[in-house]
Amino acid sequence: MNQWLEKYRIPVLSLIGLLILISVIVVGLRWQQPAPIVIEPPAPTATAGPMQVYVSGAVLQPDVYTISSGAIVRDALAAAGGPASDADLNTINLARTLHDGDQVYVPRMGEAPPPAVSSDDSQPSAPAGPININTASQTELETLPGIGPAIAGRIIDYRDANGPFPTIESIQNVSGIGPATFENIKALITVNP
Repeated sequence: MNQWLEKYRIPVLSLIGLLILISVIVVGLRWQQPAPIVIEPPAPTATAGPMQVYVSGAVLQPDVYTISSGAIVRDALAAAGGPASDADLNTINLARTLHDGDQVYVPRMGEAPPPAVSSDDSQPSAPAGPININTASQTELETLPGIGPAIAGRIIDYRDANGPFPTIESIQNVSGIGPATFENIKALITVNP
């Protein structure tokens, strides 16, 4: 066998080289470059134009104002000439995004905040009557001004661990509810069934 290999070494090596070359050519011809990845921004759903917002309450010039889309309550307040001297800005969310047809009401000091009026149905609105903090759900608690998901969860956890609140003032025992928050919600809550 060694003699045969010595005699035909060059043709055998040439044949092996030729088979490797043919394999490389076949693989090269079949190889396809992947299509390039193209990232396209989403098409705009609608061209947002100016919107109408009614600003009332403790402002210098209550009226309907045309403001740009994406505006927030603070922008509407500026359009109305700013807050009156007795405006209670702590009871409204100045950073809330406005929608066409919204009403922004700025309460006066000592006035209970009105129910939220918004064209955006995904936002919780203020309750129609006082909320019983001993039986309210997470969603109901989140409708109170200054009470988000985290604090609403803490109210429920506190209630579950300590039993019902004996008075509305005892809600201040919940972490995150201080005197300022309590002042904003005391007219909107109850412990009576």
